[in-house]
Amino acid sequence: MRRASVRAVAVTASFWQRSAKARDLSTCSRRVLDMASRDGELRVFIVAGEVSGDSIASRLMASIKKISPYPVRFSGVGGALMYHEGLQSLFPMEDISVMGIFELLPYLNKIRIKLKETIEAALLFQPHVVVTVDSKGFSFRLLKHLKVRHTKEDQCPICVHYVAPSFWAWKGGERRLGKLSEFVDHLLCILPFEEEICRLNGLAASYVGHPLLEDAFCLNKELDSPSYNWRFQGNGDAFRQQHGIPPGNTVITLLPGSRLQEVKRMLPIFSQTMELLNGSFTGLSAIILVAPQQHVASHIERVIRSWSLSATLIPGVSLQQRYDAFSASSAALCTSGSAVMELQLAGLPSVVAYRAHFLTEWLIQHRTKLQFISLPNILLDSEAIPEVLFRSCTYKNLAATLSKIILDEDARVKQIDAAERVFRLLCPQGLHSITDNCCPSMNAASVILNLGKKK
Repeated sequence: MRRASVRAVAVTASFWQRSAKARDLSTCSRRVLDMASRDGELRVFIVAGEVSGDSIASRLMASIKKISPYPVRFSGVGGALMYHEGLQSLFPMEDISVMGIFELLPYLNKIRIKLKETIEAALLFQPHVVVTVDSKGFSFRLLKHLKVRHTKEDQCPICVHYVAPSFWAWKGGERRLGKLSEFVDHLLCILPFEEEICRLNGLAASYVGHPLLEDAFCLNKELDSPSYNWRFQGNGDAFRQQHGIPPGNTVITLLPGSRLQEVKRMLPIFSQTMELLNGSFTGLSAIILVAPQQHVASHIERVIRSWSLSATLIPGVSLQQRYDAFSASSAALCTSGSAVMELQLAGLPSVVAYRAHFLTEWLIQHRTKLQFISLPNILLDSEAIPEVLFRSCTYKNLAATLSKIILDEDARVKQIDAAERVFRLLCPQGLHSITDNCCPSMNAASVILNLGKKK
């Protein structure tokens, strides 16, 4: 028990010697570990509302179990990956997986019901720490209610939000950070510049590393390679053979999104794009990565029944299978989101597409202070990946842009070179600096276990 406790404190809290800041948190008199010691177990209430959050949260759960000196019990909301780490979700994660602003309106009553159910479950569970992962709309409402419902501060669990909202993208976003401290005790950031900005605006924060760095580490580790690379190549030949895709076929991977509402909006445009390209490339085939949500999978299966070209559906749970599919492809068409970074790691030239409710699009165009929507382009401050957005996101424009990406070797090389620059920005020390005990999920777990509040 003592060795495990020492290990929990000793795990490095971030990549670049930020452990000193994490230790400052441990001087508080009500640490998470102290509360767990009192009760003989660590109770973590954890909530994720989308597929990417399910992945991040599941790794965090595994890391907490690995370094906690006490038995860990979880409750909350999550998906298939969190289930494998021991979470019995209160309800299907899809019930709160809604994005956008005006898109939310038809689901408001359902989300209110699920929010109330989650609040009551959290109060009954009496957690030592509450961790919400991304999905800021639902997450922040939950944390606000929990703060209000705990009349005594010493009875309130420590509230942590993992994945900072993109405050840096919106006009006036930084000024609103201070208000988050009213219900968020600590913010776990995945981009290097976010921690300092949060702290300067009165919000306690720690940079723990981008989740894709852990993907890169895990995938390279499976190869047992002495030298880790930023570009991971799956087994494309084996994938083609397994799924009966002829070697000469041109393969395009489609990533229409993880939420049903965005899949319904984007897949018809992607379908028309593929039909238009079908006459331009010999043996055109599609690979569609399907989010691990039953409603999404059923919808995609119904849509492709009417397709005239070959399509292979791949469940999105297996990391290795995703990258094998990427390696079997010539290009990708991707709805804007976290999957864009996966394509960067695969070195697969791609096009980013995005449509939303027309009022949401108007708000984004008038309130954002950025020129780009995808993270690689934002980090590099240039359009390394072509973005076809809003009203310009038509099947004709997508087909023309994809054709260039497939046929223009210079354009392909530029995307691959840009991907390496993105990863070097996220981790200047290189992939060799990431280990089993010093990776994003372990950094996050270490920070959480050492968090505390002053009485």
